[in-house]
Amino acid sequence: MEAATLAAPFSSYVTSTQNSSSSSPCSLLLSRKKKNLGSVNLRFKSRLSVRASSSTSDSVVTLLDYGAGNVRSIRNALRHLGFSIKDVQTPGDILNADRLIFPGVGAFAPAMDVLNKTGMGEALCTYIENDRPFLGICLGLQLLFDSSEENGPVKGLGVIPGTVGRFDSSAGGIRVPHIGWNALQVGNASDILDDVGNRHVYFVHSYRAIPSNENKDWVSSTCHYGESFISSIRRGNVHAVQFHPEKSGGMMFYSKVGLSVLRRFLDPKSSSKQKPEEGKKASKLAKRVIACLDVRTNDKGDLVVTKGDQYDVREQSNENEVRNLGKPVDLARQYYKDGADEISFLNITGFRDFPLGDLPMIQVLRYTSENVFVPLTVGGGIRDFTDATGRYYSSLEVAAEYFRSGADKISIGSDAVYAAEEFIKSGAKTGKSSLEQISRVYGNQAVVVSIDPRRVYVNDPDDVPYKVIRVTNPGPNGEEYAWYQCTVSGGREGRPIGAYELAKAVEELGAGEILLNCIDCDGQGKGFDTDLVKLISDSVGIPVIASSGAGTPEHFSEVFETTNASAALAAGIFHRKEVPIQSVKEHLLEKSIEVRM
Repeated sequence: MEAATLAAPFSSYVTSTQNSSSSSPCSLLLSRKKKNLGSVNLRFKSRLSVRASSSTSDSVVTLLDYGAGNVRSIRNALRHLGFSIKDVQTPGDILNADRLIFPGVGAFAPAMDVLNKTGMGEALCTYIENDRPFLGICLGLQLLFDSSEENGPVKGLGVIPGTVGRFDSSAGGIRVPHIGWNALQVGNASDILDDVGNRHVYFVHSYRAIPSNENKDWVSSTCHYGESFISSIRRGNVHAVQFHPEKSGGMMFYSKVGLSVLRRFLDPKSSSKQKPEEGKKASKLAKRVIACLDVRTNDKGDLVVTKGDQYDVREQSNENEVRNLGKPVDLARQYYKDGADEISFLNITGFRDFPLGDLPMIQVLRYTSENVFVPLTVGGGIRDFTDATGRYYSSLEVAAEYFRSGADKISIGSDAVYAAEEFIKSGAKTGKSSLEQISRVYGNQAVVVSIDPRRVYVNDPDDVPYKVIRVTNPGPNGEEYAWYQCTVSGGREGRPIGAYELAKAVEELGAGEILLNCIDCDGQGKGFDTDLVKLISDSVGIPVIASSGAGTPEHFSEVFETTNASAALAAGIFHRKEVPIQSVKEHLLEKSIEVRM
């Protein structure tokens, strides 16, 4: 079984956040000398030695999975490329690897804590010193640097000079985390990037390393997001990328973009001399088009994709059955082929009362991630709970199960509303909410908060103690103002908190992104509530996804042109094949809006 292969030595690691105050593994071993450009010329005083691998198979890759976040996607990508996987069980497995991939996921401090406690850190340093084939991904790049400011300072492996710092949100008005598809500026020769060409690749991170005189010989590409940061390094056989190649697939070009980076690293001889296919040149962070699938069981017990009309998912017929728009795995695969930048699953089944027993939804994620190489988000039932036997599960355990099953981000709804209400009331963070716990361990870039507000018209801004705005379209009695009341339980219960207040609070509590729905617009096909989207996207410094109401390609350009939304999500128009994803993107290109093609 797949679960049995997931990093056995580290499987108990979930919540550790202890900062390492000791010297980094490589700084204990490493005396930096003048380094040659073409090879790793590091001097270690290591008690570890690299033995020739006993494996003679060219199709085996060693994977260092330290037990946090979604590494199922990299596993699936490697298998898709025809490679088998050997999991690291001991430091010796690192030293004996023919080729090693370190897909770091989560926060810097917990990762270093695991590497230090298990002896993996020292083994990594020795492996890299010997110029063995290595590929770090995302956090797997950041950990190579001297230190990080994330929950720190925290010492890193000390291989590359420099400190990993947080993006400066004041630089060019950027939103942090950096989430989405951005362009690379390739510098020094790095064969594994040759197929990327003019295409976008997928980033999701809040911290970055900056090029400097001390580390310039390592830098193989940079990316611009408010400032220029290191998007990849290369020296000899040692590579690392800040973006996610396993998530940088795209339509017919996926083999030329994301997976090609992995293929070129694993099998340099397979590198094609063919130039990457030309297309619209990627120049900056693209606006994202996201396909959403509301998943629940119908009355027959089958798991189906449905779509609500102002959150009502039942047909208006005598049978009053759950609206069935297709099978979730099949639809997700189709949307990936059609060019969706992300796939979002919302689990609205009765299983959400028992998340870890929600086998159908877990299976949906597992099967989808086998062939869908763009980011997957899942929401529904992610909270602390006690099952029918009296066993308690923390929200971290629930989130971990979703991550292990293929989710890249998790979406929290009602539980985030309750946490925000408590935070506003007390003025203090408890650190105990699901939002705070998950973002602390996995990083805020892995946590989306879904807001489900309903428009409430008022005659005067002083009528309520919530943020009130002047609306574009007056209310039924000519009201010129409205506030947006947040709801829980699928829109069935209104709460004493507005969308503005909730958004500000969850940003403080650790949310990395906001999925902004609107009950009034849901299923109407008349466009997004741009008044609401503008209010929230102007008020927070994290990305905002506009949702609810899309009916035409013009609705997407409208929300991008009139608000600061980073992405727009739709469901029904894609499910019913009324508007193809490709048509939306072509329209956005015509409007000079950057999109991934």
